[in-house]
Amino acid sequence: MPMSINRQLSTGLPGLLRDALLEAWEAFAAATAESGHALPRHPDFTASLLRVWACSDFVRQTCIRDPSVLYDQLADGSLLGDYAADEYRNRLGHAIASVRDEAGLHYVLRRFREREMVRIAWRDLAGWAPLDEVLHDLSGLAEACVSITLEWLGARLVQEYGIRKSFSPSLVVLGMGKLGARELNFSSDIDLIFAYPEADEEQLCRQATAHEFYLQLGQRLVRALDAQTQDGFVFRVDMRLRPYGDSGPLVASFDAIADYYQLQGREWERYAMIKARPVAGPERASKALMELLRPFVYRRYLDFGAFESLRSLKQQIISEVERKGMQDNIKLGPGGIREIEFIVQAFQLVRGGREPVLQQRRVLTVLKVLAELGYLPAVVTLQLSEAYVFLRRTENRLQAVADEQVHELPEDEYGRVRLAWSMGYPDWESFLHTLDAHRRSVQEHFDQVFADPQQREESGARDLADVWKGAADTRQAVQALAAAGYHDPDEALAWLEQFRHGPVTRHLGEQGRQRLDDLMPLALKMAAANQPALDVLKRIGALLESIAGRTTYLSLLVENPGALAQLAQLCAASSWVAAELARHPILLDELLDPRGLYEPLDKTALGAVLAVRLAGIPADDLEQQMDRLRQFRQAQTLHIAAADIVTGLPVTRVADSLTAIAEVVLETVIQLAWDHMLVRYGRPAYLAHGRLREAGFAIVGYGKLGGAEMGYGSDLDIVFLHDSTGNEQHTAGPRVIDNSEFFTRLSQRIIHLLNTFTAAGILYEVDMRLRPNGNSGLLVSSMDAFAEYQRRNAWTWENQALIRARVVVGSEEIRRQFERIRSGVLARPRDAEKLRAEVVDMRNRMRQELDKADPGEVDLKHGSGGIVDIEFMVQFGVLRWSGEHEGLLRYTWTLGLLQAFREYGLLPADEVDALSAAYCALRQRINHRVLQDAPALVDSSELAEERAAVGRIWQRVMGGA
Repeated sequence: MPMSINRQLSTGLPGLLRDALLEAWEAFAAATAESGHALPRHPDFTASLLRVWACSDFVRQTCIRDPSVLYDQLADGSLLGDYAADEYRNRLGHAIASVRDEAGLHYVLRRFREREMVRIAWRDLAGWAPLDEVLHDLSGLAEACVSITLEWLGARLVQEYGIRKSFSPSLVVLGMGKLGARELNFSSDIDLIFAYPEADEEQLCRQATAHEFYLQLGQRLVRALDAQTQDGFVFRVDMRLRPYGDSGPLVASFDAIADYYQLQGREWERYAMIKARPVAGPERASKALMELLRPFVYRRYLDFGAFESLRSLKQQIISEVERKGMQDNIKLGPGGIREIEFIVQAFQLVRGGREPVLQQRRVLTVLKVLAELGYLPAVVTLQLSEAYVFLRRTENRLQAVADEQVHELPEDEYGRVRLAWSMGYPDWESFLHTLDAHRRSVQEHFDQVFADPQQREESGARDLADVWKGAADTRQAVQALAAAGYHDPDEALAWLEQFRHGPVTRHLGEQGRQRLDDLMPLALKMAAANQPALDVLKRIGALLESIAGRTTYLSLLVENPGALAQLAQLCAASSWVAAELARHPILLDELLDPRGLYEPLDKTALGAVLAVRLAGIPADDLEQQMDRLRQFRQAQTLHIAAADIVTGLPVTRVADSLTAIAEVVLETVIQLAWDHMLVRYGRPAYLAHGRLREAGFAIVGYGKLGGAEMGYGSDLDIVFLHDSTGNEQHTAGPRVIDNSEFFTRLSQRIIHLLNTFTAAGILYEVDMRLRPNGNSGLLVSSMDAFAEYQRRNAWTWENQALIRARVVVGSEEIRRQFERIRSGVLARPRDAEKLRAEVVDMRNRMRQELDKADPGEVDLKHGSGGIVDIEFMVQFGVLRWSGEHEGLLRYTWTLGLLQAFREYGLLPADEVDALSAAYCALRQRINHRVLQDAPALVDSSELAEERAAVGRIWQRVMGGA
């Protein structure tokens, strides 16, 4: 034996492994000499050889039995490098090119599989390939064996049946489980389903039915891969996941499969289908099959019932593990691989229909997405990812020993030393310490995700269960309600009995009724924790009536008592929030994470969230895009309202946050509309000064949007502008139209996206009356026309409106032009007394038309000393003084302008402070009135000091009523 081998055996290798390697090396040297090859001499390679052989009897024995398996891979470089995407298909296709019969096919497949499995194991055990490459290679090998074998057998069967050569078999093979996800482990079964399109029936009817043909093809494919011959097998094939399992037909038509899953598909089959992927068959037929299956797997609503189904499935696995004593099984045992998969796939089943980005197959990829979406804390997904990598590496190392499907930890000392060393640990104890830590972490996270809410909460609500079900007599029921915290238990009981026999229960099936029975005791308890308890209960009841028949929302509240607690708290604080949740129950999802519920996002984060919400929606699916936009706005507004109600969010933060939502929505809407127009008409361009330029477009925000002062019920005052001018104003195709028509259609589409009523409501009410010439003017104006109107035809009140105008989204060139126009109009010289008279006259007319307060009431917005008085004074000041103080033109919001008045000495500091304080107090009170579904009319005693201060300043500045 060469000295280098002796040294390498004596250093770095556990003593227990050395004797077997010494004997193996001598046998390999003899086999190498007999085959005519030269022994490898490079110390780095022999070190890797010893490491691999120490860890894998399968690799060691294969190399000794047939050294060419190793030497051929060294010669062609495949052992030392990673494979390109189609390498397995190309290599196997070349290997079977000369095969003439099925016996030859079986032989070539098994030799090919043996060679490639040695390569994959070697690169893994030598540390040359990360886990991702190992799993991808194992899956790629299996996929190539399935697809190339299917093609060969299909062509052969066409000849045997005498079918015309133009016919191409269309059998689609679905790879399930780890094969479908490209996560195959070293000695895994491959789970397959066979399906064929109905169209083939017509083409085959003369020689055989499509079912007969594809049944024969499927049987031969399974035999080619699964049969154990003297050369071994290729892959064990498991067909039990097909419709009806072992009792069902081996192959089925697309229609039969669609009917089965639509009518009889079970929850565990949805779980299994998450990873389904076509691994063989024509691309067009494969896509058609996946489209048929997608609605079964991913439902367009939040499906929290999946938690109960997966909880039940996991319990069955636990029972099996305990019955067979499989606690050391790293796949099925506590804290094993399956628990990580369950966590990931539970979120996919619940949310995948609404979040296309979750419709992915790989565990690590989905864990990353769950963190990005905020459905699991980043630290949790990191721990689960690290555990998954460790467990999958352990799984492969166990199975690489003898190419056997094993998941049990070894009990013998030799096996333990080998496994620990293959995982990079010096001894079994240190490996086991790390393994146990990962498994404990996984089990803790699994228990948190799948904990039974009834076990957590039932003790506090047990007495109320009999009240809800009518099992308690009147005296007992009243006592139980009073003890729970209801101040008027008789009235609460009367309402409860009416509710129990009302419409909410008539629309429920057996499963829904069970969910409601689970929910109502908890709801009674949560409502009682907030006062007035009966009002809270009634608001929750209104929500339940709106979702009657949609058990997924009942499941959401049953599965998440914390969300139910948040619901009760918000219903107690705001009838507006309660009504919003009843109108749009999809918002219940926002209650699941109380940390995020009370912390509104900044604009950057809002844009990221909306991008994720829209990801994966086809560009031509306008309906779904519109629904997602509406759900996004509603959800983010709920976050602001919740923070406002519970944490006392400053009114300026409310305005900034609501404005940021509107800006993000408009940015997205204009992009969607623009992309739609470009596909049809190409880019709008014009010729100016001999150069062809692309025309720009922008949305100008006025009022609350322009001033970044939006409230909960604010609409969007907007104006559309474009800068197309000069000659040859038209689009570049495919359909050429004038730029004016292009921008008109673009604006119409934007308005359609914003204020069309859908099942999710409207996005924003849009007010276009501030455009040049109001409702009689063009929908979109050129910059030249806009400038001409503002300079020559605009009324004083339109100049006032321009103060709070800004480009919200669009071309930077238009933004610069707009600011020049705005500044020029606002800063031009004016007669102060004439201006004052016009502003006061407009204010008086507005008050007469819009102040609806009765005697003893005051309108906080339009009444004397209200919001509009402050705004009109500020606007008067800008129009009067901005010609002298250019800095006033930088601001579009009231509070910013008031501070500028202080800075330039235009108003006394005490008046600025009084107006600013009054403005914030009035805005906050109006916001809170909206949250109670009430108008801005209050008792005249409310905010009397603030309004009086505004009135005094108005008298001094404006000099009139």
